[in-house]
This record gives sequence, structure tokens and C-alpha cells, in this order.
Amino acid sequence: MRGLRVLTPRGVKAASVLIEDGVIARMGAYDEPMHAARVVEAGNSIIMPGLVDTHVHLNEPGRTEWEGFETGTRAAAAGGVTTLLDMPLNSTPATTNTGALRLKRQAALGKCSVDVGFLGGFIPGGTRDIPFLWEAGVFAFKCFLVHSGVDDFPNVTEADLRAAMPVLSELGATLMVHAELPGPIEAASYRRVRASEGAAELAVQPMRTYCAYLATRPRAAEQEAIELLVRLSREFQAQVHIVHLSSAEALPVLSQAREEGVQITVETCPHYLTFAAEDIADGATQHKCAPPIRESENRERLWRGLEDGIIDMIVSDHSPCPPAMKQLHLGDFSGAWGGIASLQFGLSVVWTGARERGFTAERVAEWMSRAPARIAGIAERAGMIQPGRDANLVIWNPEAELRVDASAILHKHKITPYAGMALRGVVESTWLRGQRVYHHGELTAPVGQLIERQT
Repeated sequence: MRGLRVLTPRGVKAASVLIEDGVIARMGAYDEPMHAARVVEAGNSIIMPGLVDTHVHLNEPGRTEWEGFETGTRAAAAGGVTTLLDMPLNSTPATTNTGALRLKRQAALGKCSVDVGFLGGFIPGGTRDIPFLWEAGVFAFKCFLVHSGVDDFPNVTEADLRAAMPVLSELGATLMVHAELPGPIEAASYRRVRASEGAAELAVQPMRTYCAYLATRPRAAEQEAIELLVRLSREFQAQVHIVHLSSAEALPVLSQAREEGVQITVETCPHYLTFAAEDIADGATQHKCAPPIRESENRERLWRGLEDGIIDMIVSDHSPCPPAMKQLHLGDFSGAWGGIASLQFGLSVVWTGARERGFTAERVAEWMSRAPARIAGIAERAGMIQPGRDANLVIWNPEAELRVDASAILHKHKITPYAGMALRGVVESTWLRGQRVYHHGELTAPVGQLIERQT
């Protein structure tokens, strides 16, 4: 494979990439003689490491009417994602013990268009399961500090965290945390009830305005949660990863913690970098997620957090559901499922915003390939175009434009807030260990592997 714009560890170069047995064997000059069975010409399109998405809800087994390994990983391949980690909740049973992990792996066999690894779930009373899940090859552990949205994955308290942190620290395992505390959320709900004529009336009235929903998830919920996690990470020398950061108010706390050597990393998501609360129309529940999309000034501060290295990476938090659960017919933000489907369009969405702000494709590759691979512990095999790594590659045209059309969406359901948007950056083909799995709208038979953490 060769192209005029290859994202190498030493910058963008015209180069050739020799692939043998699914691995990058050597890199050379663009015009050197190619003694290969097949030569793929990328021309002026960018050859980039395949995306690594460590935050995906595929929901199988148990809730395959929401998504599934087959549809979700097809969408991933079309979006340039070559490796993803599946979240432990929204499937039934939740992946909180080794028995559930076995069921998850069985459900995924033979269905995956890209490589899939699994995360373990940490719920109250789950400390005893952590070592067994870790030995079974999960990549990290996920918990919620506030209600998760599904009753079979309850949130943990500070006492639960204090029980688990020494175990996690000893193992060297990362705890991925949905960082919102219930106190500020409950206080916001109480204020809303007091401001109305009463809770009974609120219960029967749809919450149609986005600003009303935003007020129910205040920035303080994230701020206080992150302050708690910084304290516990420092105390127990435990690795903590903040998932889907939405509030830029927490950036100074995170920056200070990093300067002090606290083991804490941070992700944000394309929707927080794209949309603004003040632009979301009444009833547009396809935008509902938690934490919520915040104001435009907050969005720009998140971009600066990426620029400054406080936020490490960008992942999808792909969290789809059946259309009825979005309650678009009612436009009710209070009752709609909170989750955004975006797995197929992440690279285009992020590049559109990054390009407008003067960022390079190299920075996007760092945020969406290299950093997620490093934090997931798979940097030796993914995230970079370098000899010895798997030949997981995406060829994409940064100048081309696409319009998100429902007919082209490969997720199980077509609801996404990106519908109708014009985006820059079109994925042309995706390669998994040297095999082309996606090419200009066409997908091959599933060849993805189920991967485990290297022990």
C-alpha cells in the first residue's frame, strides 16, 4: 500500500507500507520498487491508523433490538474503526462476572467486521469479581456514579470505590467512570419541582425544551464527581479514566491533577465537540445524552482542552436504542433514552470540527487512534503505522464532503443527530490486518477477532 499522505510516527509523508501476514513489515519511500502480490494506491487520500474506539455499546446479548455485533461492527468498519471495546452494560446480562463475559463472547463469535474487546462492569458488591474478570482478559472496568439508565447496572458509591480501588491498583487495572454525582442532579430536580405547581403536574407534562433538560444535569454533577475521583486516585495510586467529559469546568482540576502525577486520563465525544445546547430545537430528543451537550462556549473550551493535552482522546459513546425509546413523537426529553448513535461517522464529524479550528489530521489521529490504543493497553498492536503493528488502516479523503443520509446508515436504527449534516472527510476503505473489510460502501464477510488484554 502506498500514498502521498501517510500518517507516520514522524509526520505526514509520501510513503509505502509493506504488509506481510497481516502485520506492517516495513515502511519505505513512495517510489521505491514494490515487490508485492498486490499494490494498493491511495493517491492523495490519507492513509491513517485505523481508529480505536474504547466506548461502544453493542448491547448483545439481551438487547439486540437496540444494536448488535453484526450491525454495530459493520458501521464501525464503514467509519474507519478497526478496534473497539464493548461496554459492559445495556446487554443482558451485564458483563459484571466471568459467566456473563462468556455469554458476551459467544454472542459475538463470527459476527464482527472489526476487532472487538470487552470491558468488565463494576457494580455494588462487585469487588470480588474484579480479579476474575481481569484474569479473563477484560481491558478495564466501567462504573457509574449516578443511575446508569438500566436497573441491572446500578451505580456505585464512594464506599464501593474505596473497596475496589486497592484491588484495581494492585492489578494495574483502569477504572472507567461515568463521572456525575447524584446530589447536584437531585438538587436540580428539586428546584424544578419547587418552581412548578408540583411534582404531579411535572410528571404528566413532556419536557420539550432542551434547556429544561440541560438544567437537570448541572455542571456541578461532573465537577464534584471528578474532584472525588482525583482524591481517590491520588490516595490509592489507582488508574482512573473519565469517560465522555462534557463539562469544561472540570478542566482546571484535571490539569492540576495531571501536573501532580495523579493517574487520570480523559475522553470526550464527537457530539460534545459539534453541537451546542442553544441550537438544539424543542423536541429534538435525538440529541439527548448524559452528561448533556452543553453551550457553545463550553464546546470551544473542550476543543482547547484537547489542544492543551488535558483531554487525551475522542471516542464515540455509541449508545443506540429502538426509535420508540427516543420518543420523537412526543419530543419528551425527560422520558427519551439518553444516548447518541454515531459510530459510523466519528472520523468525519471530528475532522469537520478540527479542520474548521485549524487542527491537522495528525492531531485527529492522535486523539482517535494512538491515544485510545495507548490507554486501552493495545498500543503494541494498534494505533500507529509502524513496523510490527497490525496492518489496521483507513484510507480517507479529507477534502471530500458527505451528507449523512439515513439510507446509508449501517447502525441497526437510523436515528442520529447528525442526519442531514454536511461533513468533511470521507472514508474510502478500511483494512484489518491487511484485509480490506470496507470499500466505497461495500463490506466483506466478517473477519474481526475477539481480542483479550495481553497478560
